[in-house]
Amino acid sequence: MKKHNFSAGPCVLPQEVFLKASEAIMDFNGSGLSLIEVSHRSKDFVEVMEKARNLALELLGLEGKGYKALFLQGGASLEFLMVAYNLLETKAGYLNTGTWSSKALKEARLFGEVIEVGSSKDENFNYIPKGYTIPDGLDYLHLTSNNTIFGTQLKKFPKVDIPLVCDMSSDIFSRQLDFSQFDLIYAGAQKNMGPAGTTLVVVKEDILGKVSREIPSMLDYKVHISKDSMFNTPAVFAVYTSMLTLEWLKNLGGIAAIEEINEKKAQLLYSEIDLNPVFEGFAKKEDRSNMNATFNLTDSKLKDTFDALWKEAGINGLNGHRSVGGYRASMYNALSLESVGVLVDVMSEMERKG
Repeated sequence: MKKHNFSAGPCVLPQEVFLKASEAIMDFNGSGLSLIEVSHRSKDFVEVMEKARNLALELLGLEGKGYKALFLQGGASLEFLMVAYNLLETKAGYLNTGTWSSKALKEARLFGEVIEVGSSKDENFNYIPKGYTIPDGLDYLHLTSNNTIFGTQLKKFPKVDIPLVCDMSSDIFSRQLDFSQFDLIYAGAQKNMGPAGTTLVVVKEDILGKVSREIPSMLDYKVHISKDSMFNTPAVFAVYTSMLTLEWLKNLGGIAAIEEINEKKAQLLYSEIDLNPVFEGFAKKEDRSNMNATFNLTDSKLKDTFDALWKEAGINGLNGHRSVGGYRASMYNALSLESVGVLVDVMSEMERKG
């Protein structure tokens, strides 16, 4: 049976990407060698890395605007540290909207003063703070665009005259934004772009080199830029698969095309959540994420029945995170509208049974 994968990550990827990646595992570019055994310094893989970096900038509309794209390792969790290592001289501002921004804030405090400009912790992060004040004298402001665990998403971004940093791990390439408003974007690949193992960093070069501390080579963005993401052995398979996914997105029509599909998926599921008395949404309606829909049963006694129904329908990865409970449907770029329809049908059936 076909599985409908709503896992929060690693994510569902396009079938054609799986096919091309599996072929490369056996024979990469007709070389007689596997992708995962060729030298990362070989001409064929250097071209992959260059293409992946160029596609990222092209899709984000940042070509020729002073940005560099990097594919690094360590996940977004290492970027929590690297951002502060490279940018935090005196003090920085962080908007705390969930688990990952809390972790980023913790790491930044190792390097200087960190001001929590706003937080939604008071209601278990089920909304995005509004009307917060950004203090003067910040080295940068850090945001998390989408909160995977809690199902909230920033719809508007503050206009600031300081570097704006954004963790876009769970919604990058999913919606149209003016990406030039950000000075540094980072995103783990395993939500919308590829398998676990690599992290995309897009950084405006002119914000670097301004801290007084000495930065270890592996944590220095300038070093990685100077080596075209090849300072150390890259995650070859993850970068290659990310390149294939970015190609797929470009051929589909880019971010504008996928945003239209993502809107349809989110609208279909949230309509069911709101109209079906068996379910209730977790996140505030105005802050709901198009990537991660969080919801609960209105009667917990129905859990066993609902769990049996969605598993029987071939649905995978629907359980919510332990800090929220209930359910979470992650609808990343490659998840089909058909899969969302299957989930909605199961929820409708639950109403009839309930």
